[in-house]
Amino acid sequence: MPERVSGALDVRLMRMLRILLTECSVSRTAEILGHTQPTVSLALRRLREILDDPLLVRSGSRLVPTPRGLELRDSVNEIIIDIEQRLGPRREFDPARTRRPFRIIADNCLGMLMIPWIVARLRQLAPRAVIELSHMPRPEELIPMLGSGTVDLAIGNWPSPPSTLRTAALFSTQISCVVNGRHPLAHARQVTMETYLQLDHVSPSPKECAAFSPIDGRLLALGLSRRVAVSVPEYAMVPHILAQSDLVFTTGRPFAEQLAESRPFSVLDAPRELGTMNFYMLWHERNHRAAPHRWLRETLRGVALELKAGIQPPRVEARHAIASQQ
Repeated sequence: MPERVSGALDVRLMRMLRILLTECSVSRTAEILGHTQPTVSLALRRLREILDDPLLVRSGSRLVPTPRGLELRDSVNEIIIDIEQRLGPRREFDPARTRRPFRIIADNCLGMLMIPWIVARLRQLAPRAVIELSHMPRPEELIPMLGSGTVDLAIGNWPSPPSTLRTAALFSTQISCVVNGRHPLAHARQVTMETYLQLDHVSPSPKECAAFSPIDGRLLALGLSRRVAVSVPEYAMVPHILAQSDLVFTTGRPFAEQLAESRPFSVLDAPRELGTMNFYMLWHERNHRAAPHRWLRETLRGVALELKAGIQPPRVEARHAIASQQ
């Protein structure tokens, strides 16, 4: 298409072109648009100049589209529909009816506490939606994934969230250390920083991502480092390793207490210098105003508030009867 089209073919002319090519009548187009026939005739002449084609030609007593006109009719119609959908009033989002996927990235530790709660709430409010959960990727991969729409939202606990993303706090927790019941520190109440740095640790954060770890990132800010003797890819592996070793695992207090509920572990207060572990949502500006994304963020905020208040997660009743086998 010639360069002159982009600067001259505005939305008003495209709407007129769509009607002209559909009705094949200047008078009918003028009637539909509430214009005079000379106005529509002038617009048709301008369209012919811009598109370098007659568009409509005489065939007996009526006008018929040229091949170029027929080609443009469907294309212009699709363009106008797309513009109206994108720039028209926002549609209300109904979670009970949506079938869209919600793609959420979450840190490993949340799988033990918050993720089951999130799934239960989403299943309760959006039973037809698909929930896709995945582990936190490397930091350099996260921003492109959120920016491209590959994922909707991430839940992280980095010491400092990326400034290029939107963030909202979910909750904060004290930091604790977990050891097995035979560990020399099993009966201590708190670990001092001096002692902490002399211990061997297990961590679900790879060494190359230390700056983004809520523990190692904080230590780096203090000019310190610990000895991570064992690094694991899955948070779920940690309790099995702790049970058979003298390693120390550092995590948020709720996660530490949950570990200790199922195994003979001891929970100690971490060094005060580590501060708190903060969890927050991360999302891209492109999704900030989209109704499904706003609903998802509000739902997760509600889950975090219920979690802090100690409210039990919702029970989701079966919605489909299962036929008995013959």
